[in-house]
Amino acid sequence: MSSRQIIAVAQAPAAIGPYSQAVRAGDTVYFSGQIPLDPATGNLVDGDIGAQTRRVFDNLVAVAQAAGGSLAQVVRVGIYVTDLANFAAVNAVMAEYFQQPYPARSTIEVSALPKGAQVEVDAVMVLG
Repeated sequence: MSSRQIIAVAQAPAAIGPYSQAVRAGDTVYFSGQIPLDPATGNLVDGDIGAQTRRVFDNLVAVAQAAGGSLAQVVRVGIYVTDLANFAAVNAVMAEYFQQPYPARSTIEVSALPKGAQVEVDAVMVLG
């Protein structure tokens, strides 16, 4: 069994529960879900679904960099939204952060997210 390396970086929000921002096991990095929290204040960012989604992906970029990688190495993304009517807007923002070949993805509507967020994203990245 490979050892685990905990990834923690100040450029992404601190965990708000008993979890790590990400965990590296071998060449695979498992990201915890990121909601649109400003890392400096810990508060939900102001703005629409586009602004919230950008903050989420900016947080994921910071965690990926801390783990020694980038979003280009992400192989799977899980997106959770409180309203599937925002699907197109979330897609448009995701397209700003990823290029082909795109990672695998699921998008799921949920009844609520922590702190009243409209979107949460988790990911899996493979290094090397």
